[in-house]
Order: sequence, then structure tokens, then C-alpha cells
Amino acid sequence: MVILEVIKDLVKGRAKLKHKFITSLLILGLLSSTSVLALEPITDPLVIEEIEIELREMVDELDVEEAELEDAEKEKTEDTVGPQTLTEDQLKEKFAPILEEILVSRNEYVLNHDTEGLQTLYDIDVKVSQYAYEHEAIKAKYLDNWAEKQGVSFKNIESQIHLRKVRDRSNGLYGMTCNICTTFTYAYDTEPDVETSFRLGTSHYIHLQQKGDKFVIVKEWYTDPFSDSLELKAKEPAEITNYLTNAKAPSYTPDERTQKAIDYAHTHCGIGDGEHMFKYNKEYMDCNPLGGDCANFASQIMFEGAGFKKNGTWNYTHEGTKAWVNAQGLTHYIINSGRGHKIAQGSYEKIYKTASQMRPGDIVAYEKKGRITHVSTVTGLDNHGYPLVTCHNTDRLLVPYDLGWSNSNITFHLVDVYY
Repeated sequence: MVILEVIKDLVKGRAKLKHKFITSLLILGLLSSTSVLALEPITDPLVIEEIEIELREMVDELDVEEAELEDAEKEKTEDTVGPQTLTEDQLKEKFAPILEEILVSRNEYVLNHDTEGLQTLYDIDVKVSQYAYEHEAIKAKYLDNWAEKQGVSFKNIESQIHLRKVRDRSNGLYGMTCNICTTFTYAYDTEPDVETSFRLGTSHYIHLQQKGDKFVIVKEWYTDPFSDSLELKAKEPAEITNYLTNAKAPSYTPDERTQKAIDYAHTHCGIGDGEHMFKYNKEYMDCNPLGGDCANFASQIMFEGAGFKKNGTWNYTHEGTKAWVNAQGLTHYIINSGRGHKIAQGSYEKIYKTASQMRPGDIVAYEKKGRITHVSTVTGLDNHGYPLVTCHNTDRLLVPYDLGWSNSNITFHLVDVYY
């Protein structure tokens, strides 16, 4: 199959997406300029599958953009007919507490394993709403499974919202886009008074429908940090839980160089404190629309934070080289350049003990179907010495390195970076 035929078949004439998608494939390394210009056939079924997955994700993102444009056009039309009942600012002021109340309830239901309560936040007679509910219920079950494997209990879940847009779509239906930072707090069952907190940042497109005296979710799309974890597995072996609960945190204090890398990561991860919440470093391009910003951010941590020097292979000017912005390219560069070495590779069951050797500044790379698709930087350890990672796409701050990466097709690469 010729690559442009794949694109044409899936994009169906959307020229904007076609251009964006080809650029993304070039950055990801799934496509070479020769393939585009010479129509080089791509026959590897794994590569074709990766391309189709990448495109479908981009189609979803473009659907959100087009929905926002549709809302904007609708607003312009309404302006020519007559004034809206509420202005944009008034709508945001009205719906911020409504959405916050829904998220508070959703977090409580997840925390208390209450799927029946969770269902009341949706209209399950609407297909897309039922799908959104089922997706959240599976995620809640995954969190329960992960906590049981880890030997921990979640103590609290709370969300911070930045409402970007709200549109009245008539008949009690409102569409909105927002950023949400969710903070999870857990403690080991053997040390219930010692808590660890981490954050996840997500971008949402939500439809709320008025039902009587309340609003329910009838549609929700967002960048899901658990998308590679929804393959629910049987109970993990007791050996893993026993090892993790009996592990001890090492006596470790980061040196000045490593601390600068940690500080940079925590400030610019997209869900940093204060003015840095929902913001990246504007001195760098955001590669998320082109397939992902994880390697770009990991490279920034090494350069801006730790002071690693750029070179012809690993470089950023107005855009980054493949070794800078591509997850597989960066992983191979660190190892092949002598700036680090791989200490373990394999399934979670094979590497979880070795992972206790990781320290802040090290890299965790995640491989699916023979290709490294994501990288995270270790920036902390919990009270049992479990590595906590920070990254972009989806934004994570001090998250346990395997949380969200539990499907059986994930291969971990643990890379010791020489600071």
C-alpha cells in the first residue's frame, strides 16, 4: 500500500489534516521524505497500523478543533440575528462551578469505587454518553487494580479547572473546552500516614445537557493518560506486591545539576505551580499537534536544566532534530552517544526490581509493537523508592512510572543518564 493512499483513504479529502499528518509522521520517524516524494510503498503491517493509529488520534483532535470552529461560526450567526442571552464571560462564570461540582462528584465516586453513582453523571440513553461513562468505569477499575498491585490506597482525588470556552448549543445543551489538572494522593498500606501526590493534566471537550434541575455529561473527549492501560488483567502476582511494599527508599540527595533538571521539569511540565499551571515554556515549539511533545520536553530538561551541550545530532534552533523531538531517536541517541546506558528492558514483570536503581534525571522509554513511542524523565522517588516521572503528552508531574502503561504490549526501557 502506498502511504499517500493510506492517508487519502482515512483523511477523506481533509487537506489541512493531510498536511499536518505527513509533518507528524516525518517527526515521528514513521515516514521519510523519500516516501512522500517518490510514493515509496510501505508494506510493513506494523508500520501501517502505527500510521493509522496516529492518524485516527489526529482526526479526533481535528474533530475538536472543527467543533470549536462550528461553535464560533454559530456565535457569529447569532450576533447578526440578535444578542445572546449570556456573554462568553457570563457563560464561563455560570458553568465553572457546575463543571467543578460534576468533577468533584466524579472523583468521589472513583475514590469510593461507586460505579452506580458514577453513572448518574451521564445520560446512558445517549450512545456517546454511555461510552463516556463506560470508559470512566474501566479507568476506575484500572486504578483499583494498580493500587492493589502496588500495595497502596488512594486517599484523595481533586481537580483544578481552567475553562477556555463555553458555547450555548441551544435546547439546554452547552459545549465547552477546558484544561483539567487532577491531583491523586496515595499511601502504602504498610505506612498509611505517609502520603505521595502526583498530577495529571488533560485537555477536554465536553457537552453538558440540562436534565431537570441538573446537568449531565452527554459527550466527552480528552487526552487520556490511561489509554495504554485499559486492558484489564488478572490479579498481579503477590510476589510483586510483597516486593514493592517491603522496598525501602534509598538515602539520596540530588546534586546541584540534577536539582536544576528537576526544577525545570516541575516548572514547565504544563501543570506546574502558580503561573506555570497549564503552560509550557514558550521558547520551544509545542510538538503535541505534530504527534507528541514528550521527547522535546525530555530534551529540554537535559539541556535547560542539566546543561547537556547540544551538537549536530541532538539540537534545537527553531525546531528540533530527530534525536531531540522523537522518542525513539532520543532514547537511541542517549545510549549511542555515551550520555547514558540501558540498565533494563522488558515487560513490567521483568524490570520492576531493576527500576529501584533509577534516580532523578534517568529516562523511562515505552515501546509498543517494536517502536518506542513515549519517554518520561524520573524526577522523584516515593517513600518506598518507587520512581516517579514527569513528562508532556499527556502532562504528568511525579507520576509512578508504570501508571498508565500497564497493557501487555508495553516494553519498558530503563535508561541511566550520566549527570
